[in-house]
Amino acid sequence: MGRGAATILSTPLPPVRLRRKQPRPNLNVDTETTDARHLTVLLADEDEGALRVTAALVRELGHEVAELAIGVQEAAEVIAREDPDLSIVVVYKSGGHALGLIEEIAEFARGPVIAILEKEDSGFVRAAAERGIFAYSRLGDAESIQSAIEVAMRRHAEHRELVEQVQRLETALERRALIERAKGIIMERHSVSDREAFDRLRGHARSRNRTVVEIAAAVAEGHGLLGEAEAGD
Repeated sequence: MGRGAATILSTPLPPVRLRRKQPRPNLNVDTETTDARHLTVLLADEDEGALRVTAALVRELGHEVAELAIGVQEAAEVIAREDPDLSIVVVYKSGGHALGLIEEIAEFARGPVIAILEKEDSGFVRAAAERGIFAYSRLGDAESIQSAIEVAMRRHAEHRELVEQVQRLETALERRALIERAKGIIMERHSVSDREAFDRLRGHARSRNRTVVEIAAAVAEGHGLLGEAEAGD
C-alpha cells in the first residue's frame, strides 16, 4: 500500500460527545498540507513484537514514541503521564482486545486514534470507527502509516472544531434561556413589559459592573436584586 492509499474511513464519524478531555490548543497540524510531523505517539496492543516493529517505523517517520502499552491500564497511565498527540492501536491478534484499547484511548486521550491492521478486516474497521478511530492503515507500511496519521490529524481537528461550535451554541442558548427566565420573573413580579424587564436587568448590571447574565442568574435563583426601590437603576 503506497502513500496515496491511506484509508479514510467510509463509516461516518461518531456523534459529537462532550467528554472529560478538553481541546488541545496545538496539535502540530499544518492546515495547508495536512502534514503532521514530530508528534508524540502512544502505541498500544497486546503483542509486544508487533508494537516494536511499528514503533521503529513511527520513529523513522520523525515522530516520538512516548511508550508502548500492552493493556488498557498501561494505556491509561501513558495518556495521563505523556498526553500524546496521537495514539496508534496495532491490531495483531485479538480484535476484541484492540477494540477495548481504542474505546478507552478515544475516551480519555486528547489526540486522535488510528488502527494499524495486519490484514483488511471491514467488520473490525466498522466496529473501531464506532469506538472512535479516525483512520486506519496496514501493518509494516511506513508511507501508509504517515498518510493515515495525516488523515487522522486533519479529521480530528475538524471534529474538535465541531465540538467547540456545539459548546459555543449550547452556551449561547443557555445564556439566552437564563435571561428570558429572569425577564419573565421581573415581568410577573412588577407587571412590566418584556422590554422594561430587560432594561431593568441591564441597568442593574451596569450600575454594579456585572454582566446581564450574572444578574439574570441571581434573579432566576430567587435573589431579590430588582425590588421596587431599584427599579430606576
